[in-house]
Amino acid sequence: MRFLRRAATALLALLIAAPATAAPALWKFGDADTTIYLFGTIHALPPGYAWQDARIETAMAASDTLVIETVIDKDPQAIARLFPPPDPSLPPIVERVPEKSRPAFEAVLKKSGLDPATLSRMPTWQASFMLMGAMMNDLGIQRDAGVEGGLMPAFAPSPDAKDAKNAKPRKVEALETASEQLALFANLSEADQREMLASFADGEGDAKSDYAKLLSAWASGDDAAIAKAFADDKDLTPHLREILLRKRNANWAEWLKARLATPGTVFVAVGAGHLAGPLSVQAMLAAEGITVERVENQPVRKQRAAHHDG
Repeated sequence: MRFLRRAATALLALLIAAPATAAPALWKFGDADTTIYLFGTIHALPPGYAWQDARIETAMAASDTLVIETVIDKDPQAIARLFPPPDPSLPPIVERVPEKSRPAFEAVLKKSGLDPATLSRMPTWQASFMLMGAMMNDLGIQRDAGVEGGLMPAFAPSPDAKDAKNAKPRKVEALETASEQLALFANLSEADQREMLASFADGEGDAKSDYAKLLSAWASGDDAAIAKAFADDKDLTPHLREILLRKRNANWAEWLKARLATPGTVFVAVGAGHLAGPLSVQAMLAAEGITVERVENQPVRKQRAAHHDG
């Protein structure tokens, strides 16, 4: 499942593909007393990447609620409780990848700095998450640099008591709990989990260009290119596509339809892949008779220059 590896291996090289202006796609729908914006996100971005334009800022300012995929607890102990205890009966982590992939996988392990014995006591999906985190740390990338990290502070209560008193009440909600998201992976078959783990042993030759193309498509609002990237990912098997994409999009579409019964303005931000292609949330809403319109792209902010040493 190379899309997981691609998300971690290319981030420092993305600036070469960044457009002069960014205008990610934004949609909206609603009724007489409710407006819902749909915004596709990139969960991790190069530091300093400017992605907000007038459309997005206006939509955010008008919204009383931000809805994201999940709210991650910042307490390390709370996060640790989401994962199972170590299990010494599990097979060695290296033995969970195909024999032909083991030399490359061992090289990835060495570079990660993670203890193979520690990973061997984890279920396969959790070991994959640990490797993902090590890769991102190695590249100097943090999740807080992603779109969600930029959105949430705008909806946080003002520290100024006077401003807080006069400000419109705003809140942050989640479509899924952290436990529900992790369960998506924990409930995968062992074969699917091992495929995910083995993806880290794949060569990195196309990772930078693949992710750079995805970022460029997102930043320019090219949802057709985003849909093609997901459709062309042969590692996203029909089973994984059903679990990670179609079912979740269907659940979210039902939530959004029900949310129209509550007056207000909502800014919903989910991964861009969920808002592109025939399985998109918009397509599922359309099947329910709900028309979603695109908010016209009018980029106004230039991409700030950024530099890195590698």
